[in-house]
Amino acid sequence: MTVSQETHKKTLADGRSIRQKVFETVSESNKKLTYGELEKRLSQKFAVHKKALKTAISELVADRQLIYTYNLGCSFLEKSFNKPTRISKRVVLKPPGMSYTSESDDVVIDIAQGASFGSGEHPTTRLAVGGIEAALSEKNRFSKTNHTRALDIGTGSGILAIAAVSLGITKALAIDIDPCSRSEAKKNIRLNNMDHRIQVLDRDIEQINEKFFLITANLRYPTLVRLCSHISEITEQPGMVVLSGIKTDEVTDILNTYTRNGFSCAWKAVEKEWVGMVFVKS
Repeated sequence: MTVSQETHKKTLADGRSIRQKVFETVSESNKKLTYGELEKRLSQKFAVHKKALKTAISELVADRQLIYTYNLGCSFLEKSFNKPTRISKRVVLKPPGMSYTSESDDVVIDIAQGASFGSGEHPTTRLAVGGIEAALSEKNRFSKTNHTRALDIGTGSGILAIAAVSLGITKALAIDIDPCSRSEAKKNIRLNNMDHRIQVLDRDIEQINEKFFLITANLRYPTLVRLCSHISEITEQPGMVVLSGIKTDEVTDILNTYTRNGFSCAWKAVEKEWVGMVFVKS
């Protein structure tokens, strides 16, 4: 680095500035960061001492803003979800038993840590919840009946079914062929007092023939393409489908596939390299 480049690097003088940049760098990264990778990224833009950086990380971990994770002998710093966390405009996730002072329009959902996918940590979960919220807020586009039903395909932790019901759907069916996922989904549904509104079943989507006002699927691209025809058959008219698990370079194919099957795209959002989409059948 030249003297000129070093001169133009901004010095992070106070602890609060360092903590903010550390948190932003970890949260916005497309990959998990080791301490060394984090230090390298920050040093490319800012003048920050190692001692101050270590102090900032320790404080963020103590405040449950960041968490250490471990994989194949390496430790990584990631954003922590072991605290109340807003994952969309209205939806806040929190661990069971942890208090949270909600705002008037908040939807607060308890999700227990478990092995199943859908704790809110992955961008695809946040995009799917954001899509559900966007779909169900379109009051002028849809005149919902007094009884609306949702189907959550591959429910995992149950978070999408819980979010759909919390945001206005009357009842939901959550399906998953994995017994661990079904068990954890039922636990989270009980935590949110929704046993009477959400049913969890060991079903493959091809075994489902009834129609639904809202269908959610946080799955990977090949599966979303393969299921499109059947999803179209079981979506009410008008009705909506929320998709997530799509990479940015797969959007065009997803859009073309669902358009050919009677849908139009009403909403799209991107987080890192992932995309969430809402399709309307009308």
